[in-house]
Amino acid sequence: MSNALINVPRTVRRGEVFQIRTLISHRMETGFRAGTNGQLIPRDIIDRFSCTYNGVEVFSMRLTPAIAANPFIGFHTRATESGTIVLRWTGDNGFSVEETVAIEVV
Repeated sequence: MSNALINVPRTVRRGEVFQIRTLISHRMETGFRAGTNGQLIPRDIIDRFSCTYNGVEVFSMRLTPAIAANPFIGFHTRATESGTIVLRWTGDNGFSVEETVAIEVV
């Protein structure tokens, strides 16, 4: 189970650069630690994040086992038109979360 916190301004001026910040909670496991039985705990990480703005990818990144649990991601993009921002996290074991945020450009 995971929860995503997303910080995007509701309204932005046309042409303005604005920041998108996200924090997702996820029980990350690198696959390098041994459990109490001495066996390696299987890897369970978020390995990809992407953001689209009205269907156009504006940011993406690959995450590795060295990334922190509950990764915080912040980036900037330019306001062009009102629409939707879609944030997607995918990972091991079929993990997939998608959140949509509306933005109004004035």
